[in-house]
Amino acid sequence: MNRTSRIIGLGHHVPARKVGNAEIEASLGLEGGWIEGRTGIRSRFWAERDDTLSGLAAQAGDTALKAAGIDRKNVGLLLLATSTPDHLLPPTAPLVAHRLGLEKAGAVDLAGACAGFIYALTFADGFVRLHNKPALVIAANILSRRINPTERASAVLFADAAGALVLAPSGDPGHGILGASLASDGSAYGLIHIPAGGSNRPFSDEIDIAETRMTIANGRDVFAKAVEMMSRCAVEALEAAGLSAQDVARFVPHQANARIFNAVGKALGIDDELIVKTIADYGNSSAATIPLSLSVAHSADPLRPGAKLLLAAAGAGLTGGALVIGF
Repeated sequence: MNRTSRIIGLGHHVPARKVGNAEIEASLGLEGGWIEGRTGIRSRFWAERDDTLSGLAAQAGDTALKAAGIDRKNVGLLLLATSTPDHLLPPTAPLVAHRLGLEKAGAVDLAGACAGFIYALTFADGFVRLHNKPALVIAANILSRRINPTERASAVLFADAAGALVLAPSGDPGHGILGASLASDGSAYGLIHIPAGGSNRPFSDEIDIAETRMTIANGRDVFAKAVEMMSRCAVEALEAAGLSAQDVARFVPHQANARIFNAVGKALGIDDELIVKTIADYGNSSAATIPLSLSVAHSADPLRPGAKLLLAAAGAGLTGGALVIGF
């Protein structure tokens, strides 16, 4: 039997604090409507003092596990895609697994920036096929704590959220990853980064606090490269699946910026109403946007068995990819 994997549960969670554009526009001296006009964002959720990355991740994971209705002792793997773990060491995933009662699961973090969920889902799909055990994939970030509040490019975009899904073994060849394309472009390594805090420039008394926060060096270059990478990977994933854009029931792109994913949709020839869009209400939570969008979309208008989903992302690194999923 050719084993595949199947999505059997979805979940998402956001902090309680909702932040409208007016608050950020006032702090940056921007005119009303500036943020929405350039990004498509109207509001986003930011963590409060007591919120933790592990807490957000566990909430989303718990929702997905309850929707899946499986025995948690059977889950074999938890992958946590995040750029903002609780600590630099140890990884946060084992703590999340412990809180979720995943007693027999391996657990590890995956640092793939905005494309982290694409990679985590790819690896989890392989695990489920090989080991015949369910896997939980969570993507979560608290980016509000990594924003430089005086840098317009990042201050207007980033948000906090978690999204999760459960993959289980299936015998249906129409389930799981039907086509994939992964990509990287290290020549653009410095376009989006946090300068200090890694082993190259470790924390010290001499480090300016601004260097421990996110910076976007060139927004126009990011836009052009993200559109190109997402579009190219999407075409390659569809080709690998033997499908065309017309076969896609829903296109679920990384919610980086509305102009980016609208440009990708146009390049692929996907009807605008088939693009899942959550950026207006939730902002850009990096790796968490795709699973959050899947969960929100499924809650509002349930995905139908057999539906072909196209997922695509690109982000810091640069790293990106696209997947065609049979639901």
